[in-house]
Parts: sequence; C-alpha cells; structure tokens
Amino acid sequence: MSARAGEVYRVDWLPGTDVLHGTCHCGAEHTAEDPVAMWDWMLAHPQGHPPVHHVRGRTS
Repeated sequence: MSARAGEVYRVDWLPGTDVLHGTCHCGAEHTAEDPVAMWDWMLAHPQGHPPVHHVRGRTS
C-alpha cells in the first residue's frame, strides 16, 4: 500500500520506555508498544480513527 502525495505519518519513540507515539496525516494520535500495531492503526482509514478533511489550510 502506498500513501498519496502529501500524507505524512510520524512515529516517535518515547525515550526510556517501550512506547511509540504515532501521529497520522489526519492529526489523530495513538500510542502502542508494538510497531506493527502502530502502522496497522495509522493505515486503517477510515477504520481505527476518523479522517480529518483539510480544506485550503484549514481542518474541519
């Protein structure tokens, strides 16, 4: 599966823990210890979390 141009997914490791903090291109956030579970959650649109629609620099 490939992301459309302009979609940015970010996963940060929380130092001192086994926790990953993910931010989806829609702005939703999630934490998980399993990297596979994190990516499954991020790529599960619209299941898992609702997308935010972007209109000319605004979110709605």
